[in-house]
Amino acid sequence: MESYDASATSTASAAVIWRLLIDARTWPDWSTVDALVTERSSGLDPDGRDPVGAVRAFRTGRIVTGERLTGLDEGKRMTYEDAFNWAIRNYDAVIDLVPAADGGTVIHWYGTYSARWGLGWLMQAVMRRVMQRMADGLASYATALSSSTKTP
Repeated sequence: MESYDASATSTASAAVIWRLLIDARTWPDWSTVDALVTERSSGLDPDGRDPVGAVRAFRTGRIVTGERLTGLDEGKRMTYEDAFNWAIRNYDAVIDLVPAADGGTVIHWYGTYSARWGLGWLMQAVMRRVMQRMADGLASYATALSSSTKTP
């Protein structure tokens, strides 16, 4: 099994970050994915509160991968697994939202997976880099969103 561990800190509250995580429609705005592929997804909530069991399909370039939500602890933890992925299998991921010591929220995104035969060395580098970019993008977007919604 391979693994990755990414962290980023946002000045946004866990509630703001949670709204972005739980609504798959926002992921192209802040993550490395290009689009949510609704025709390959299932169980998406029309109000953006995807439930446990929902499969969220994302396109990056020409590749579409899917993840199934396996656990939701409101405002604190999201877990998911691979539903379909050409390069990895046995993928389990966790996103924890933890209060930062000086305010804001620490996003801790980590997971384990098995790479398809012959792809282990490549996927190890790709997953670590991509998942750090995911955490950083979420933190930055949530910070900007929080700043733009505050009233003077």
